[in-house]
Amino acid sequence: MIETEIVAATEPFADDPATRPSIVLLPAPLKRAERGHPWIYSNEVRIDQAARALLPGTLVTLRRGDGTAVGVAMFNPHCLLAARLLDRDAGRSIGRRFFASRIQRALRLRQQLFSEPFYRLVHAEADGLPGLVVDRFDEVLVVQSNAAGMARVEALILDTLCAILEPKAIVLRNDSPARAQEGLLPEVRVAAGTLDARLLLREAGALFPIDPLAGQKTGWFFDQRQNRGLVANLAKGGARVLDLYCYTGGFAVQAARAGASQTTGIDRSEPALALAREAAVVNGVDAVCVFRRGEAFAEAERLAGEGERFEVVIADPPAFAKTRKEVPAALRGYRKLARLAARTTARGGFLFIASCSYHIGVAEFTEAVRQGLADAGRTGRIINTSGAGPDHPVHPALPETAYLKSTTLSLD
Repeated sequence: MIETEIVAATEPFADDPATRPSIVLLPAPLKRAERGHPWIYSNEVRIDQAARALLPGTLVTLRRGDGTAVGVAMFNPHCLLAARLLDRDAGRSIGRRFFASRIQRALRLRQQLFSEPFYRLVHAEADGLPGLVVDRFDEVLVVQSNAAGMARVEALILDTLCAILEPKAIVLRNDSPARAQEGLLPEVRVAAGTLDARLLLREAGALFPIDPLAGQKTGWFFDQRQNRGLVANLAKGGARVLDLYCYTGGFAVQAARAGASQTTGIDRSEPALALAREAAVVNGVDAVCVFRRGEAFAEAERLAGEGERFEVVIADPPAFAKTRKEVPAALRGYRKLARLAARTTARGGFLFIASCSYHIGVAEFTEAVRQGLADAGRTGRIINTSGAGPDHPVHPALPETAYLKSTTLSLD
């Protein structure tokens, strides 16, 4: 077991709206902020010497040029994304009560959506807590603070989570690339409580071992929950399934449980594959699940060349475009992936392909997939398009939060 002391109940700073520093919005972007967009970029605010002197993550009152308030935000003078709006009421004090209210609101929504305590509890801006991610694995919480403002109130956030949910452990997974843009150092540790060496997640009747300290992101991808159910339904009746980028076996194991005759999972991460194999054993489907290490493009090309065909093919890669500059190369990558995956899909079979790159739009992704199918000489029809599950809500004014897009096709 890994043990640590419970986080102390201390506030990093006190917030007084009357003495809070102010940042003035420039006229041009003001309309966007007024329409509800919660992000303010550095070229949209007046950054003078006083603003530059503020510590990253300082709470500020955003104001119009005439001095009237727009709201309260977390400000980082050294970041392109300079301000993240917390509340439209600039007179609201940001402290324990504020964070408890937002977290409890997020909790109530998830409790309405799910019968078991396994879900994304806080999804950043969409839940009114910019830059904060909290995944819940029953009595274990995994937290990411991806903004300087959230990093400054991290102790308060953890203490609030402890008070509301009384978790057995809280893990900090502060190792996302987004932190570097905020000037934050990476950090992974157990911040509160005791973490058992073995942690099991339940999803749709299946059990999955996860590693919240060393796995990708927070250790599990809750966002694909509904898509795993869709694919499992398509695999029933003895389908052969190929799962490219299988990670810890979520798609493959659920497909096997639904009645697939064989599932083959490919991934580059040996630790992830070890968890996938364990999941197959735990769920009693290890006889039909094969997981092997390999590069997805190369393996798909090899299997297609050998004449292997599968009734269900899953292609759920990591983000191909982490910046806007990478978008053209990423679209070529999705086109190639669609071509290779289509070549391994049997006639009358199903292809599920996804993108988690928020820089890639739905229309761009759909076109790349269409081009890939044409390159493979395949035709078919789209039977489903979807995004992330409901525990990953989308901020109405922030389309970037709708990062996940997927397409399921029936191929001729």
